[in-house]
Amino acid sequence: MPKSLVIVESPAKAKTIERYLGSDYVVEASVGHIRDLPAKATEVPAVYKGESWANLGIDVDNDFKALYVVTEKAKKQVAKLKKLLKSSDGLYLATDEDREGEAIAWHLLEVLNPQVPVYRMVFHEITEKAIQDAVASPRELDHRLVDAQEARRKFDRLYGYKVSPVMWQKVKPGLSAGRVQSVANRLIVERERQRIEFQTASYSSLEAEMSSGTTFTAGLIAINGVRVATGRDFDAQGQLSQADRTIVNTDQGKELASALTGAEFTVQSVESKPYRRRPAAPFMTSTLQQEASGRLGFSASRTMGAAQKLYEEGHITYMRTDSTTLSADALSAARTLIRERFGQDYLPADARVYNKKVKNAQEAHEAIRPAGDTWSDPSDLGFKGDNADSDPARLYQLIWSRTIASQMTDAEGQTVTIRLAASPFGPETYEFGTSGTVITSPGFMAVYGRQSDESDDEERELPNLSEGDAVVATSLESKDHQTKPPARYTEATLVRQLEELGVGRPSTYASILGTIQSRGYVWKKGQALVPALTAFATVGLMENHFPHLVDYALTASMEDDLDQISVGEIEPNPWLDDFYFGSVDAKGKPLPGLRDLVSDERLADIDPVEINTIPIGVDNDGQVVVAKVGRNFPYVQRGEEYRSLPAGITPDEITLDLAIQLLDTPEERVLGVDPATGIEVIARPGTFGPYVSLGRPPRMPAASTPGGQLLSLPLHKKELKVALAYMRCMTDNPDNDSVRQAIKNPKRGIGDAALKRLVEFGDTHKISLIEAFERAKEAGSSPAAQKAIRSFLKLRKSIVELRETDTPTALQSCLEQSGYLKDLHRGDNEDRLTNINSFIETSRVFDNIVELVAELDRIDELKNQPKPKTASLFQTMTLERVTLEEALELLSLPRTVGTDPADGVEITVQNGPYGPYLLKDGESRNIQNEEQLLTITLEECLQLLAVPKKFGRRAAKPPLKELGKDPNSGQPILLKDGKFGPYVTDGKTNASLKSWDSVEALTEQRAVELLAERRA
Repeated sequence: MPKSLVIVESPAKAKTIERYLGSDYVVEASVGHIRDLPAKATEVPAVYKGESWANLGIDVDNDFKALYVVTEKAKKQVAKLKKLLKSSDGLYLATDEDREGEAIAWHLLEVLNPQVPVYRMVFHEITEKAIQDAVASPRELDHRLVDAQEARRKFDRLYGYKVSPVMWQKVKPGLSAGRVQSVANRLIVERERQRIEFQTASYSSLEAEMSSGTTFTAGLIAINGVRVATGRDFDAQGQLSQADRTIVNTDQGKELASALTGAEFTVQSVESKPYRRRPAAPFMTSTLQQEASGRLGFSASRTMGAAQKLYEEGHITYMRTDSTTLSADALSAARTLIRERFGQDYLPADARVYNKKVKNAQEAHEAIRPAGDTWSDPSDLGFKGDNADSDPARLYQLIWSRTIASQMTDAEGQTVTIRLAASPFGPETYEFGTSGTVITSPGFMAVYGRQSDESDDEERELPNLSEGDAVVATSLESKDHQTKPPARYTEATLVRQLEELGVGRPSTYASILGTIQSRGYVWKKGQALVPALTAFATVGLMENHFPHLVDYALTASMEDDLDQISVGEIEPNPWLDDFYFGSVDAKGKPLPGLRDLVSDERLADIDPVEINTIPIGVDNDGQVVVAKVGRNFPYVQRGEEYRSLPAGITPDEITLDLAIQLLDTPEERVLGVDPATGIEVIARPGTFGPYVSLGRPPRMPAASTPGGQLLSLPLHKKELKVALAYMRCMTDNPDNDSVRQAIKNPKRGIGDAALKRLVEFGDTHKISLIEAFERAKEAGSSPAAQKAIRSFLKLRKSIVELRETDTPTALQSCLEQSGYLKDLHRGDNEDRLTNINSFIETSRVFDNIVELVAELDRIDELKNQPKPKTASLFQTMTLERVTLEEALELLSLPRTVGTDPADGVEITVQNGPYGPYLLKDGESRNIQNEEQLLTITLEECLQLLAVPKKFGRRAAKPPLKELGKDPNSGQPILLKDGKFGPYVTDGKTNASLKSWDSVEALTEQRAVELLAERRA
């Protein structure tokens, strides 16, 4: 008997829904989106391969028509869905009811082409009643929502595909740009700029312990009626923002603390006023992420991963929402629970209604709340044992408590403020003050307590004092303070700021936070988001050359436009047309579109050196000191000097003093002369730690020089080798390897055998390969080979003439004429094309091709120079204290200890990536410590070799440290050193440390976060 097919997004969701629908339905998952714009050239169907817009996936000249392809990972699932549909009598599209869900439903409809009745089934919670109601009351597909999602997807593709390459060319490869992520980066960078510009101010406070039979504390608030300055009274320049304040300095504070001890104070006033606090609204996505961060220490991705699981298992309503509304059924459920659990006194007369204040908020869903008409207590959900402290369990407790609290009475009490004064030295009056709150009716605080972003000052009860009463200051303490710069954003506060600006949507925040970190724009220091210098460069690029793309108001207006598209008030294509091709403002002034903003002519005016340079200051000699992004690492520079910046340093710590200190630190220490060779022994810092060398390594060009910029490129990649070969072919005497590389890329119909014959002919006649080409017929080349050679020689003649043009133009034109660029464009070669573009951009620092080739020749000579012998310092040694004798001992390694008397085989000891070890004819044994490399005897080596090797050198290494238990799995978290670097594991999930994470400073909370993000 035929059954109806129900399609949802995820297998977990399908499993839950199947329980509620019974045997007449088959529930299957699409596993997310099944179609998208092509992610790479190989996904473009053959019929569109020749179209100029195919890789972009959008025909901008044909009403922005999208080219959708079934994604590689979805093909198997689509085939399964088609097979199931053949035996079904109806199709229910049960994807989420937001824009993304509506779009998935539309794509399913387009791909499956069902010949049976189709129903759009929507619900915002996975309960039996909700699912059965959804089946009974389906609706039509909402094409306005689909239009809005399509417009957003096309917009983001145009933005990303057109602006990201600018980042690759002007900053460094691998970066990305996006409508929301670029604004998020700007916010983080602007906050860091505020911290850099911040001027610290110092002040002191005075706290007294007062006694009137009961002890309490009070703080100095005024002297002679003038208020004492606190941190909030200073501006960002360290100056008082209000003139009617007096600053207490360190000396004054200490003097007053001593002088006022034992003084009698008189109560000047006692003021009591009612205290009332309303509960917060139920959660929407952003506030859930913020509160989970503050109360649970969860990252945004960790929060959303746990929420997704709770939703799919039917425990909470849909978790991507910007609504704070509760349905009538939910209000009834909450009020019933409050009445039964807490009593009538905790229940307001009427249900509370929360009006959203979020800019551009949508009405797609309810607030996030426990699912159903009766809400399970957190203890009844089956989170037992280790699972009781799992992420889903803790998050459900938070959602349950917040939802219940939102419908409870206000917290009420009394706040008492006491002012006291004393004049022990004559006319000067010192006024102290204190306040305390007593909660008389906890209301919602009985279930939810204080918010995560509220003051954690303890509630306290003050003694019952009256005006005129005397109290004694039994002791006083002066505390010194410094004003603090604005706090960096955390994930929670950044989400809040984006939400207030109206930028982004609930479904995007977690992914945006992940992107800006994975791309290296931002790293975490504790919970704080720290911008890398790369972020400074890209934000500066956007602000100076694409300002409206990172303008907060304009970006928010784009969100508003998309909302209007979703309700049919704006047509998507004209909107995209204005963005891409340009428009005019209200005054008739032309506004350039994205196409013109990223044109070659305009990009030529952007100086990458300027973009990647962040001014620091000027030293005592008037030399400018700057920080630079660098292709491989950030560094500081003064003239031709440069030094790498230490790992983990934050931009606000890169001061002029620090930069000068780094620049003035010698790059190396000459320890002395090796008596055996007469060569200097040098200690130097290195990428993998400090080391000593016998002589100096070749000094490669500094990163800031033209040669250094060339070295920052991946010159070992084939596409750049080909480009370099063509450049050398533009010179008068190209080497044979370059000629061979050029004539074979792209293929020209001349094979290896034909080339070999020509090389041998050249060797015989003592001529170069290019000269042998001129005599191809004499060399015995076939007619086909001669034809290919004539074509190549004609090409070479043409590209030689390009030497007189500017370097980027010459290189671009050369690669176009050769056909190599066209060849790359045919395939899935986006990374190769990016490298070519970076090379062309870097070539601007050379006046002409000949100069560039000469610099490459010089670099090759340096690379081919003999490398000095080197040895890493032991872990117990430091660069500053290592001696010549110690260095010579290190350079003596590997050390031959002796030969095994049993078979005469030599035994050596040496240091390796996994520590010190001995080696005999391929057989190895670990040595206890590095110092033993210099002292171990033959007898000790033989004893180690006599012990059978149980697990070989691949035996599991002991963990570096243990970091508590993972709340998700309940298993211990271990920090380990692996083949690809340090990582954390709970035995099931492994998560590598990010580049900004420090092994030494890694906390349990950060380890839990890494594992949660890896699972997400």
